[in-house]
Amino acid sequence: MLVRLKNVSKRFGDVVAVNQLNLEINQGEFLVLLGPSGCGKTTALRMIAGLETADEGDIFIGESRVNEVLPKYRDVAMVFQSYALYPHMTVAQNIGYPLKLRGVKNTERQEAILKTAEQVRLQGFLDRYPKQLSGGQRQRVALARAIVRRPQVFLMDEPLSNLDAKLRGKMRAELKHLQHELAVTTIYVTHDQIEAMTLAERIAIMNQGVLQQVGTPKSVYNDPGNIFVAGFIGSPSMNFLNGELIDGDFITEKCRIQKVGKGSHGDVILGVRPEDMKMVVSGQSHLEAILYSVELTGDQTIVTAKLGDDYFTVREDKEYEEAIDQHVKIWVDASKVFLFESSTGKRIRFN
Repeated sequence: MLVRLKNVSKRFGDVVAVNQLNLEINQGEFLVLLGPSGCGKTTALRMIAGLETADEGDIFIGESRVNEVLPKYRDVAMVFQSYALYPHMTVAQNIGYPLKLRGVKNTERQEAILKTAEQVRLQGFLDRYPKQLSGGQRQRVALARAIVRRPQVFLMDEPLSNLDAKLRGKMRAELKHLQHELAVTTIYVTHDQIEAMTLAERIAIMNQGVLQQVGTPKSVYNDPGNIFVAGFIGSPSMNFLNGELIDGDFITEKCRIQKVGKGSHGDVILGVRPEDMKMVVSGQSHLEAILYSVELTGDQTIVTAKLGDDYFTVREDKEYEEAIDQHVKIWVDASKVFLFESSTGKRIRFN
């Protein structure tokens, strides 16, 4: 089901939680609302669900404007950060409860419970109570309870944030595969950009109630529209350095990187991702810094170097070794850098 928000705003007193949000989520799409805490993403989700009322603008589900429609009539299912399971009910009873409320006959309800339990791999746990389940199993029960209704839209508010890192990775894969099978429009809220990159067909990035950029994970990573998006997407995050552009060269007191743009601009910020920098022993280098830390993550090494008050993170291979506090040289791939206006944060483009 198509979901559209047109000039939607929401205020809490003097605080503008969502400001003139325009967004369209396509039929069957998995869209992730991404941003830091307090950016308005959960408020936007709750307005779609009908749990919050929009102060301005229009919300459409399909062709119907739903601003005044009660939540129970919007045909959406919401999965919350907390599992919100009934402790006195078995897994089967928890899954089937939405159908019971709608007066679905017992035989039909049991069939739906079994089918849904198989989809989330809970068929062997139907007689258990929530306290007898692991965190991942409880989250699958919460998902099953949403799925069993076969709604037109799934709304998910950070449903994996209570799980440990390993289980979160496993559940991401399960959730993405399940959404692909069901082909139900899904709007998923998270502050975790890794979660957004791995799950989404498209990401909508918000900050301070304002939509910053919408695109595929690859497009927002490779082509950020402003410095906020550039710094928020990517782990480790993008490195930034203040300077100026003179005849196409980026220049500071600390370095000079040639042919990164065209013309001259005062007060610019250069951004470069950790994978587009390299520690070098000899030959051309752009920065000379002090090695601050070396972190082996298994398949790679994350190197942090310090130059004055600036820190630079470089992604190296797993064989990299060097002593902390040593002087190091860093090479920057000039063809992969980004330039932003210092005053506005907007991307400077040259084509």
